[in-house]
Amino acid sequence: MLSAMSRRPIRYLGDSILRQPAKRVRQIDGSIQNLIQDMIESMYEAHGVGLAAPQIGIPLRVVVFGMPDEPAFAVVNPEITKTEGTRLIMEGCLSVPGYSAPVERSESVTLRGLSAMGERISITETNTLLAQAFEHETDHVNGLLYVDHVDEGSAITYSPPRPENENVEADEHNSG
Repeated sequence: MLSAMSRRPIRYLGDSILRQPAKRVRQIDGSIQNLIQDMIESMYEAHGVGLAAPQIGIPLRVVVFGMPDEPAFAVVNPEITKTEGTRLIMEGCLSVPGYSAPVERSESVTLRGLSAMGERISITETNTLLAQAFEHETDHVNGLLYVDHVDEGSAITYSPPRPENENVEADEHNSG
């Protein structure tokens, strides 16, 4: 029986768990499925479009995505298997709230892993927010943050985070 979903607090830049490579999931069972549901709820409550398990203090290779107007989904043990081209885009992160900066990301990204039900999946996205999120969240499970990709002379922008109770759509650059 699945437990009720619960929002988990987001870990912020400076928390050592964000800098450690996460462990592979050996078996997708009820505890992993509950984790996925908690991650989806936490991502939506924080107005994000992606979230990695280390961002809520769990050192496992699990990521979730929730694009506007599309159902949320998870990828367990995500791996980027192919990238093509580059583009410079503004990026932010739930673990670095309020800040954004230009980051070079791939135009086309292929992500492989397991679905929440344990099925093998491979998804390719080109020039979309989801393509950006694939790289962003995979970085998280590898112990990297988007700030690691910011060029030295680039301007980092700050705008105060929205109040938590404000009901608005997720920002395009607010990946997990």
